[in-house]
Amino acid sequence: MKLAVVGGGSTYTPELIDGFARLRDTLPITELVLVDPAADRLELVGGLARRIFAKQGHDGRIVTTSDVDAGVEGADAVLLQLRVGGQAARLQDETWPLECGCVGQETTGAGGLAKALRTVPVVLDIAERVRRTNPDAWIIDFTNPVGIVTRALLQAGHKAVGLCNVAIGFQRKFAKLLGVSPAEIHLDHVGLNHLTWETAVRLGGPEGENVLPRLLAEHGDAIADDLRMPRPIVDRLGVVPSYYLRYFYAHDEVVRELGTKPSRAAEVAAMEKELLAMYGDPALDEKPALLARRGGAFYSEAAVDLAASLLGGTGSPYQVVNTYNNGTLPFLADDAVIEVQATVGPQGASPLPVAEVDPLYAGLIANVTAYEDLALEAALRGGRDRVFKALLAHPLVGQFAYAEGLTDRLIAHNREHLAWA
Repeated sequence: MKLAVVGGGSTYTPELIDGFARLRDTLPITELVLVDPAADRLELVGGLARRIFAKQGHDGRIVTTSDVDAGVEGADAVLLQLRVGGQAARLQDETWPLECGCVGQETTGAGGLAKALRTVPVVLDIAERVRRTNPDAWIIDFTNPVGIVTRALLQAGHKAVGLCNVAIGFQRKFAKLLGVSPAEIHLDHVGLNHLTWETAVRLGGPEGENVLPRLLAEHGDAIADDLRMPRPIVDRLGVVPSYYLRYFYAHDEVVRELGTKPSRAAEVAAMEKELLAMYGDPALDEKPALLARRGGAFYSEAAVDLAASLLGGTGSPYQVVNTYNNGTLPFLADDAVIEVQATVGPQGASPLPVAEVDPLYAGLIANVTAYEDLALEAALRGGRDRVFKALLAHPLVGQFAYAEGLTDRLIAHNREHLAWA
């Protein structure tokens, strides 16, 4: 089995490698290709990857290359983990929206739109290369904004499924609080990528006992602290929102906070510099503890599970993925991309039925889906007016003056990545 990771020079990659090594019985990789245009980073990451495999007794071959076509040729699955523009672009995404009084964040709001505009054309070009060399390969997208990128891939006819680590993070956290194995936890997870709610936590499977009320009663303080939301708000909601919902539920508070501390992008850039220095140490043969602070917790387990199901049907029977709605949420179009529990196998992902969604959440889901429609149109066709409309539609912007100012800033800061600009 051959897998290719495009963006393989990412500092995330050793987390993925560790999962591939530990879970080799679930996903028996014989060849793993790390593809990245940054040759210096790629060699550091590739060297550590080979040492991790060797230490854990994995006999798979690890290859590094900057040639996308060569890297994906013959691959059974291609995992995308790109950051077009690097950490420098992320720093801008987190900075210039604050000048207009809006949240600066890399996957939502104006910064998220900027990332989508930079990313979608690049991902589609890579996907076309995959289709030319191996049309049967699955594309697993971990590249943000996952919902928009996955929809672009699906609309273009690619065999694609989107993946995020938020759900598996909640699964592991709830399992630990309840003292059970993660495999026993089934989430009623509903929404869009980075806009989701856990409406039930079930023991044993989709029909199992809902223990969410017990979790909130016994561990509500810990859950609320992790979300950085007041306990009374979480209790009133009666569900567990993704921590990304704080950008919506406490927008002005978050904007004030972001204006008084270093950006997350600056923190990550410093962390990456330290990590790359570690990766260059020939004695290092395991993922360093610092990597846990980089983000992407449990990403490797989720990726292995998804790839195993798509390629051989040997993964978990139910997984949270990003895929076409196809009537699952009746208030959205069939071709909207949602993030829900699904059955996953060699034929792809099929969402499980979802209970009627409370209007409190359905309204926001519908609003952000409308924004994503416009964002994808802007990413595919370009133009200042399309950018403006997408921003105006976003609930974190939503005002004419803000949308005008943000449009000008977005184009100014991303001109080198926007062919139409």
